Amino acid sequence: MATRPEPLRVAAPAKINLSLHVTRKRPDGYHDLQSLVAFADIGDVLTLECAPALSLAIDGPFAQGLEGEADNLVLRAARAIAQRRPTIEGARIRLTKNLPVASGIGGGSADAAAALRGLPALYGERLPEEDLLAIAATLGSDIPVCVASQTAWMEGRGEIVTPLPPLPPAHIVLVNPGLSVATADVFRRLTIRADETTVSRPAAFASLDALVVYLKTTRNDLEAPALAVAPPIGSVLDALAQQGAVFTRMSGSGATCFGFFETASKAQSAASAIAKAEPRWWARAGGLVDADAARPRAAT
Repeated sequence: MATRPEPLRVAAPAKINLSLHVTRKRPDGYHDLQSLVAFADIGDVLTLECAPALSLAIDGPFAQGLEGEADNLVLRAARAIAQRRPTIEGARIRLTKNLPVASGIGGGSADAAAALRGLPALYGERLPEEDLLAIAATLGSDIPVCVASQTAWMEGRGEIVTPLPPLPPAHIVLVNPGLSVATADVFRRLTIRADETTVSRPAAFASLDALVVYLKTTRNDLEAPALAVAPPIGSVLDALAQQGAVFTRMSGSGATCFGFFETASKAQSAASAIAKAEPRWWARAGGLVDADAARPRAAT
């Protein structure tokens, strides 16, 4: 077994539900979903070093939001990998928490998926993706789609992931009004309309305009109940629209919302203007990424 003496850096890109349809409540208590999922070049970062035992340190602007977690998803993912592969030992893991906690953009899920990718690579091993997906599905509904961190169509309770062609270049702004929203609170307020539940899986998009045309035929079924839980979400969507976004929507169960902009400079100007007008909000501009961005790399 060949270990890597140098630390590894693994990006954990923010997960964005560009659409999110809730089709039914299942007998197991979960809901069946359909979601077009993309990933942004905005996210958390894991740094891993070989060590005799597993340990986790957390820093970054949103580290405080995880202080009360006795059993972080990152450690649960790392232990699950170690149980599958006895040759994989411990790791000293540092999580740099750049994304707001419980904000609808899969921060914790992306972090866990980064641990699933990073720990085998640290020890020079490669686990089949189907093994990683099977482990991910036992840890949380959003984790399987974050394993590859590439554009995908997500179904079931999140465990059915179909990779899609990369989306066209797009400039995005993510905004959170400084609120954490409990997913369970949102689902408790959800009303499923039996007459408009499913949609067809999309094909490739030739341009941002084509993507927007498609998105306007879709919904986020959790947006209305999330607004009832956290009314400032409406103010975020208004702010993005006022800055010239060509499309806006809430991601996941909120409270983070996204807006697409025509150019990188317009996106950056919008994020800066929103942050200046609302200093307590979190606003970041970036672009969409695909699988290569999430590949473990030597830390520098």
